[in-house]
Amino acid sequence: MTERQVVRGRVGGSSSLEKEIGSVQAIAVGDQVFVGGARPVVGETLYGEGDPYEQARVAFGIGLEALAAYGLTADDVVRTRMYLTHARDLDAVGRAHRELFGEVNPVATLLVVQGLPDARVLVQIELDAHRAGLAHSLESLEGS
Repeated sequence: MTERQVVRGRVGGSSSLEKEIGSVQAIAVGDQVFVGGARPVVGETLYGEGDPYEQARVAFGIGLEALAAYGLTADDVVRTRMYLTHARDLDAVGRAHRELFGEVNPVATLLVVQGLPDARVLVQIELDAHRAGLAHSLESLEGS
């Protein structure tokens, strides 16, 4: 497969924002999978209102569920990004991250942002994952 022959696969989530802004929950490009904007929201239900640890745990779970559609797990995560609306929540979100990725030790970026589209959401996460051979699996999916 050449650089120009990139195999893509997309997974949609349950967020109404995906339809509003024209995006998907996750996309695979070659051997990499990118999960964007996982929030502690399923449908219209917010989980862990007011609790940054629980919101982070749920958001990471949603992100990992998107990776599972590609046969990937937390062990395949190479980078995380955490967007917090309050610096005071760093310890709680860090604890959730450590519980899920402590043995994996991905590159991590933590940003404090002014706000998120839903003011009740305290945490939003992104995951990048890699696994050799994933592109070949995607090619066989597209061929079927």
